[in-house]
Amino acid sequence: MITYEEALAALRAQEDAGYRAFHKRLLKDESIRVIGVRMPALRALAKRWKGEWESLRAFPDEYYEVTFLKCAVAAQLPFEALLGVLEELVSLINNWATCDGFAPACIAKHRAEFVPYIKKYLSDERTFARRFALTTLLHFYVDEEGLPFVLDCLKKVRAEAYYVSMAAAWLAAEVLVKFPAAGEALLKEGALDGATHNRAIRKAYESFRIPPQRKAALRALRR
Repeated sequence: MITYEEALAALRAQEDAGYRAFHKRLLKDESIRVIGVRMPALRALAKRWKGEWESLRAFPDEYYEVTFLKCAVAAQLPFEALLGVLEELVSLINNWATCDGFAPACIAKHRAEFVPYIKKYLSDERTFARRFALTTLLHFYVDEEGLPFVLDCLKKVRAEAYYVSMAAAWLAAEVLVKFPAAGEALLKEGALDGATHNRAIRKAYESFRIPPQRKAALRALRR
């Protein structure tokens, strides 16, 4: 059983002051305390501590890296165990980096069962709960079977918050890449708010997976 002091020691052994300053600027929230551990090292620790969820669960959330590791270790739980602690985990998410890194692998084999949770968090008042719903769709549902649900969610989500809008744009851009006709129909329908609509086009335009001629057509759809 790992202790909080042991976990902090392991994190501080990977501390990088330059990366800490860089990452704090990206998080754009001075209230979040950051040790400065790069993502490969965090993922390695999460893999090493796979069976330590109950220990990590009790740790205080005073550092970004500790909360990130809680979510990353919990993401390795079996599906039923994950559902039992899902609300606890979502309530911890207070930044885009922790949110985007939280992608429980077990959802891939339980997509239909997880749909009610996506719907729940998509309509949540909390910005990062809505972002979690969108990034989960991005990680696990953008395929032929999941496309209708993804499109329905994009049409319904309230994306007035910046971090929700960016996640919705990211998801819509992935649809534009993988399902061009469906993605362009979504844009032409005007289903997204103006800011999210234009951000989706910009993200798709930046993709190497879209040919130049399609990029020109997408630019013409800007609002």
